[in-house]
Amino acid sequence: MLGATGTIGQATVRALVARGHEVVCFVRPRAGVGGKLQAGDVSALFPGALVRVGDVQDPVSLASDGFRGERFDALVSCLASRTGVPRDAWAIDHQAHVHALDAARQAGVSQVVLLSAICVQKPLLAFQQAKLAFEQVLIGSGLTHSIVRPTAFFKSLSGQIERVRRGKPFLVFGDGLSTACKPISDDDLGAFMADCLTDASRHNRVLPIGGPGEAITPRQQGEHLFALLGRPPRFKSVPVGLLDAIIAVLGAAGRVVPALADKAELARIGRYYATESMLVLDPVTQRYDAAATPSTGSQTLFDFYADVVRGAAAPERGDHAVF
Repeated sequence: MLGATGTIGQATVRALVARGHEVVCFVRPRAGVGGKLQAGDVSALFPGALVRVGDVQDPVSLASDGFRGERFDALVSCLASRTGVPRDAWAIDHQAHVHALDAARQAGVSQVVLLSAICVQKPLLAFQQAKLAFEQVLIGSGLTHSIVRPTAFFKSLSGQIERVRRGKPFLVFGDGLSTACKPISDDDLGAFMADCLTDASRHNRVLPIGGPGEAITPRQQGEHLFALLGRPPRFKSVPVGLLDAIIAVLGAAGRVVPALADKAELARIGRYYATESMLVLDPVTQRYDAAATPSTGSQTLFDFYADVVRGAAAPERGDHAVF
C-alpha cells in the first residue's frame, strides 16, 4: 500500500484490513501533512497493518525496504504529489509509480489498484498529465488493474466552513452555478478502492466514481452551509479574470524567480477547479454529464458539513488547500 498516510489512504487501509487482507504500508520516515508523522505514529494509525519505512522515489528502497524479497498479490496506491507543481507531479504521480510498478512485478504482484483523478479527462495541468501518463503505463503492463478516478473530496470542499462560521460571505467564482461535482467521502472511496481487488467487474477498467445524490454546485454548497449555521446566505463573487491576471503576473515573474513559477502553477490549478466540473466528460459533446457519473456509498457532503458544524474536526488540507 502506497500513500497510506493521506486521508483517503488511511480510509483505504482500514477497508482493506476490515476485509481480511494482509496489508503492508510503505511510508516515508516523516509522513502525513507537514511531515508530522513518524513511523510509530503511522503504526498507531493502522491497527492490523504492517508499516515499513523508506523512500518511494528510490527503486532500491522500494525493493529492499518495501517488498523485501517477499511475494505480494497486489499493489494498491493512493500516492499523489503534495503540491501538483510540475517537478513534484512527474517525480511522484509518474516516476515513483513506474518504479513501484517495476518492483511490484518482481515481487509477483498480478493486480494493481490505482487512485487517479477524474480531472485527467481534460489534462491541462502538469499533475494531470503525469497521472495520465502513468495510467497508460499501467494499462500497458498486462497486469490486472483498476484505475479509480474520483470526483471532489470532502476535504477539498471544506475550506470555507470556518470562514462562513466567522460571519464572512461564501466565495464563488462567477455566479457559483457554472460547475458541479458529486463529492465522495474518504470512507466510501476507501471501500470502493478495496473492493476493486475482488470485484471482477472493476478489473481492467477506468472507473470514474462520485458519492451519493445529485451533483451540487458551489452555490448550493454555500446555501446549505448557511442553513446549517442558521444564517441568511451571503455570497461574494470572484471574477475568473482575477485568477487569469494573477497567473499572468506570476508566470512572468517565475521566469526570474523559480518559486513564483510554482505559485503560478498553483494559481492555474485553482483556476481549473474554478471553471471545470468534477464529473464525467462526454467525449463527443465535451460537456460534463452528471447522469453519466457513477455514484457509490452513503455519506454526503452535507452530512459532513453537519458533522463539522456540530463540532467534528475538519480534515487537514495541507498543500492541497489551493484557496
